[in-house]
Amino acid sequence: MTQGLIRLHHSGQSHFVTFSCYRRQARLNAAAICALFLETLEKTRQQFSLRVYGYVVMPEHIHLLLGEPGSGSLADAIHFLKLSSAKQSISEEHVDSGHFWQKRYYDRNIRSSSDLVEKLRYIHRNPAKRGLCERPEDWPWSSFRHYALGEVGPVEIESEWTARRREGKKIDVLQTGACCFPPCRAKTARRRWGTRRSLFRHRVEEFQIQGTRRPET
Repeated sequence: MTQGLIRLHHSGQSHFVTFSCYRRQARLNAAAICALFLETLEKTRQQFSLRVYGYVVMPEHIHLLLGEPGSGSLADAIHFLKLSSAKQSISEEHVDSGHFWQKRYYDRNIRSSSDLVEKLRYIHRNPAKRGLCERPEDWPWSSFRHYALGEVGPVEIESEWTARRREGKKIDVLQTGACCFPPCRAKTARRRWGTRRSLFRHRVEEFQIQGTRRPET
């Protein structure tokens, strides 16, 4: 899957990252293992000054929507995340010793606001599409409920909810100017990410169109 892949880091863009368990085995099929992974993801976020925009933990793979780290490289952060989560899961005796993750990971740069919203929708709808739950909000191992309800989960998500919480202000879920994602560098922020209104619609549409959109591959 990753053969011939060219990684474009230090571009100021966000990244859609996917990595799988060894031989696509369902090693993330227990609540304790999922909780440990998210705990490690939060530690990785703090250690590498990493912005996490979204995530989902599936039984045999992970999807992440990430910014570039303020410390080190994205490859360093992913390596730390995979190594630490594997060691912790094995040491806690939640899984047998041996290989936990596939060696490499898939990384796709996010180049537009529509691309970003599409990937966020994809990761949040993945569990329902697979038949693991009825609706996205029923899956506890994703960032969906943070965006939809403002819930504070085990991983800090870069969103308007979080920005307002940092400022000590209340946020109105129906505020049409809310932006789920922080601006990019310099003066090209609005051109690169599009209007705040279009990003906010993702949060509202998830409840209006549960499971009615065409399947995504």
